[in-house]
Amino acid sequence: MSDQTIQWEYRVLTIGSTFGTRDENIEATLNEWGLEGWEVTHVYTPSSSNKVTLVAKKPLTAASRRLRTMP
Repeated sequence: MSDQTIQWEYRVLTIGSTFGTRDENIEATLNEWGLEGWEVTHVYTPSSSNKVTLVAKKPLTAASRRLRTMP
């Protein structure tokens, strides 16, 4: 077993409008994120909203760590 702890990066997106959220839009976002290596961990509807919020994570890589530290 490795002594190295996995570090994660996260992504959050709220989809929709006051008129609701189309399943096709959610599906397209999930498929796009899946191709990028993201795993959705939570899906919820903010209170008093017709929107959907997606929370995803993927392992933090050296490349993405560099992007986060660039000015």
